[in-house]
Amino acid sequence: MSSSQVGKTITRHSLTRFQRPPRIYRPIRKHPKTGLPQPPTKVITRQFAPCRLEDHYHTTVKDDVMYLTYTHEVGERKTPRQIRLKFDPEDPYSRHRYNPPVGGSQLGKKPAPPSTWENVVRLEKIQLHTMVKEAIQSKSNLLPAIMQMKALSGETFQGGGQHAVEGVQIVTGKKSVGGWVRPGIPIGVKVDLKGQAMYDFLGTLTEFVLPRLRDFNGVVLPPASSSSNTPSTVAGVVSFGLPPTAISFFPQIEINVDAYPKLYGMHIHFITNATGIGAQDRARALLSGFQVPFVRR
Repeated sequence: MSSSQVGKTITRHSLTRFQRPPRIYRPIRKHPKTGLPQPPTKVITRQFAPCRLEDHYHTTVKDDVMYLTYTHEVGERKTPRQIRLKFDPEDPYSRHRYNPPVGGSQLGKKPAPPSTWENVVRLEKIQLHTMVKEAIQSKSNLLPAIMQMKALSGETFQGGGQHAVEGVQIVTGKKSVGGWVRPGIPIGVKVDLKGQAMYDFLGTLTEFVLPRLRDFNGVVLPPASSSSNTPSTVAGVVSFGLPPTAISFFPQIEINVDAYPKLYGMHIHFITNATGIGAQDRARALLSGFQVPFVRR
């Protein structure tokens, strides 16, 4: 075979090998409700930049909180005393009987879990809640509060492809209170913040809002003589409120205050994973690492 024939053979095979791939027909799926086209894969957006406060927790606060809240225990814990026999479905005496708790709720009497590097107190979510009494007369009075919560949190329903994000939720009454709150009547709004949105709100609160409040020395702590076994102290939740005048200090609201017919005060609930006796004290130690001031009068 000559050199020219070899070259022709190689050229023919190269053209056959690198030809255009066959076209695969994929039908376009549409959303059953909106009719908009859907991508063939589930698209989920995630944070595109590192979170400063989250990195601060893992590099500094986590070690400090573990050192401050660590409780050294020698040996294994004793088995808690059984107040009553456990429910046995095979026992004909207790099979169809109601098994109520004995001695009331034992939540405040349970000790905290052993201190390890796995259960160091951390911030799980921040809940913002406000009550609008005027909404009982007309649901349209909820619109200023909804606008305010959307501006403060930036959360929308299933925003960013996160199907667990519920956005701003309307709070309705569960039972009749005083004749003016009835079941199913809207009385307020709330929003849950998790992940990067949670740390962004915390940074805005501690850097822009709290330092500008007049006559504010810090979140008031309960007196030292208060009991440590109450349901609030073992829940690991730190809560405090802000008046309507403090809402205007948030940059999201301050840039266009006139767009809101009325500003409402709100409660801020910092929910942590701390449980057991002294859980609220561990949660306060965590928030102190994020520059949330506390004071005892």
